[in-house]
Parts: sequence; structure tokens; C-alpha cells
Amino acid sequence: MAEEKKRAYRDWSYWGKPVPAFGDPDARLLIVGLAPAAHGANRTGRMFTGDSSGDWLYEALHRFGFANQPVSTSRDDGLELSDCYITAAVHCAPPQNRPAASEMTACRPCLAGEISLLKRVKVVLPLGKIGHEAWLRASGWWDELPPARRPAFAHLSQSRLPDGTTVLCSYHPSRQNTNTGRLTRSMWHAVFRRARALLERA
Repeated sequence: MAEEKKRAYRDWSYWGKPVPAFGDPDARLLIVGLAPAAHGANRTGRMFTGDSSGDWLYEALHRFGFANQPVSTSRDDGLELSDCYITAAVHCAPPQNRPAASEMTACRPCLAGEISLLKRVKVVLPLGKIGHEAWLRASGWWDELPPARRPAFAHLSQSRLPDGTTVLCSYHPSRQNTNTGRLTRSMWHAVFRRARALLERA
């Protein structure tokens, strides 16, 4: 994917490798995305950096006190996250931005390893149904809970797991959702307002 550059980025040296997770290792808020965008994180080497989804995400994180600035343009732009950690179901840019089931399965141990290291997480925010299922499977809850008790995915749905973790769901801030009005800015901000309120009560 690093050889297929957009004209606007033809002078960039694309990252073109698995994109590492990003954020505060002591975070209480865990955000789980889908996969690096071909000309976003795959180009810059940082999760949700360099595309419109990242513009939406980091503006909201800054607005609600999880980031020191509202924009993320490159790995050396000074952005820092506080009490928030961002990862994804898949760490490499997939063809057509849609990872195959086999890729999801292959990447699951990586996500499971990250989850095991994040000891203070109180709120998990999966972005999109794929991120939601990926987290449930990697965390072990998919197998531990019977189907009827697994947290269901819907925008702004909220479920509390037996260990006290809250799963708060949101549509992914992809152009497909934001340009069509399926996800509006007020809907998006409501998610992070809820996350902040949950953490203040934790």
C-alpha cells in the first residue's frame, strides 16, 4: 500500500508498515478503530492521523480533555493523549479499507496483548461494528458471555460488563458516515461527553 500514493502526498515517504497503537498506557478510556487508512495512518505512521476520520477524532478528544491539541498531522506534531489509548482491530492498511476475516483473526493476538497490558481501562469505545466485535473477541468476553448477554452494537449504546468495564459504542467517523449525515458532529460529541461523564463517576 505504501507504493500507491495520492497525488497530494507524492512527496511523502509513506510509513507503509503496521501502525502502532498510540496514547497513554495508564488510560481509562480505550478507543478501538478498524484499520489504518491507506493515505492516513498508513502514510503518517500514527493511528487516525492524516485523514478526515482523525480530524473528527482528535478534535473531540481535545474538546473533552483527552488531547493537548485538536489536530494530528504527523508523528512529530507534539500531540499527546491523556487518559486515552487508541488502537485498532487491524494494524496494517487493508485493500479497499476493508480487512478480510482472516486478517482480523491473524491480528487478534496483538489486540489481546494490548488489552492485557492496559490495566486501568474503565470505558471501551469501539468505533463501528467491526471494532466492537474485534474487541469483544480479543478481550475474551465473546466466549465468556452467552450471545444474549454480549453487549449489542448501536450508536451510543452502553453496556456494563461483569468486571465493571463499560462498553460505549459509536459509529465510525468515516467519510461514508460523516458525509451522509449518519454521524453528525453533535452525535459524535455526545459520545465523548458520555465517556467523560462515565470516567468522572468511575
